Amino acid sequence: MTTKKNDAREIALKVINDIETNGAYANIALNREINRQLSQGQLSDQDRRFITELVYGTVKAGATLDWMLSSYLSRPLTKVAPVIRNILRLGMYQLFFLEKVPASAACNQAVELTKKYGHAGTVKFVNGVLRNAARSPEKIVYPDPDKQPVQYLALKYFHPEWLITRWVARLGAAACQELCQLNNTTPPLSIRTNTVKTSRPELLQRLTDEGVTCELSDWAPEGIICYGHPGLNTLASLRAGLFQVQDESSMVVAHILDPQPGEFIIDACGAPGGKTTHIAALMNNTGKVLSTDIYEHKLALTRENASRLGLTNIETRALDAVNLDSMYPLKADRVLVDAPCSGLGVLRRKPDSRWRKTEDILQDLPRLQSAILASAARCVKPGGVLVYSTCTTEPEENQDIVQAFLQVQPQFSLETTGQYLPGKKRPATMLQLWPHTDGVDGFFIARMRRQN
Repeated sequence: MTTKKNDAREIALKVINDIETNGAYANIALNREINRQLSQGQLSDQDRRFITELVYGTVKAGATLDWMLSSYLSRPLTKVAPVIRNILRLGMYQLFFLEKVPASAACNQAVELTKKYGHAGTVKFVNGVLRNAARSPEKIVYPDPDKQPVQYLALKYFHPEWLITRWVARLGAAACQELCQLNNTTPPLSIRTNTVKTSRPELLQRLTDEGVTCELSDWAPEGIICYGHPGLNTLASLRAGLFQVQDESSMVVAHILDPQPGEFIIDACGAPGGKTTHIAALMNNTGKVLSTDIYEHKLALTRENASRLGLTNIETRALDAVNLDSMYPLKADRVLVDAPCSGLGVLRRKPDSRWRKTEDILQDLPRLQSAILASAARCVKPGGVLVYSTCTTEPEENQDIVQAFLQVQPQFSLETTGQYLPGKKRPATMLQLWPHTDGVDGFFIARMRRQN
């Protein structure tokens, strides 16, 4: 059974309302609703893709859609009921950003949704606004990119002004535009072969047989990039524990840590277990990987992943990573600190994330990141390795943290991190990966060694 397009729009509206009204995370809310529909046998792959585009696109373009709507409204958008606001946003997104959707369909289906969720007055209001927008698109005039580059890029490419201001200052307007454009694309599914159970060539063939269009990753020897696939939960290879969903840049981290069989390794802030299970697999399921996290429910996900992947050398412990040193002083051969961060390197994977953050986060997080790194460092044996990583692009959370740490911890020295890349080596002492130049999530990695 295939969902009618107007029903698909209603499903998208339901998810967007959950995000806007309840603060739900877009990826979680969308997956929950799609899985519910799939369980009822009511979604085709085409439906799933259309709903995903509507939800992610509308959420991503949020501030821009509101700015566009202001050209056609006689009252502030804040005065409009939340569900009607979201119907208008959905309609505007289809009118201006989905070329394959006829304007008549976008307007008509918005009106049908309003009949269900509004009253006669709101039906007339939504119909008038959207048809006016369809007839008069010239009312929307973007700022001059030469005179107002920050405002232009923020509106044109759906990013908050504070972030655009930072990136333009560091990268220049042209590179900032490339980064923003990349952040607005849908990344392919990236998975890591579970080498404890299978090989990458065997998994590639298995996935192909299951209807997945995929190719080998250049970044990690276990990586596979999937460009088209059925619903992930339908893949028997996933249930059999033959792979773990993980981005390529995230896979690089474990290789830079370079775990060896039989070692004791701590993965601080380890849940939900992507890097933990990778480390465990690189150790050939020997030794011990201790994965810690402050949240027990997240560690439960680590244990679930470990069980599915058939890894028995992982132990989990709920604790605050700031206190690691009091429990494991000088105990670990290697320690990974994949620190809590702003996540500004993974915006393309979390379309609502850009609107949830403010610049204040870059003042607050570094204190925590520094405290975790200092505590984790005291767990490293003499001669051992300490790796600090984040999925962000900002110096306050990355280079500044490592440099400040090294100034007060002379027993640690920075190694040439780029030389530990599993693929093409780089001369970088600290590695910053960017979506628009490297084609992977924005990640920072620094490898240090304890001398004594």
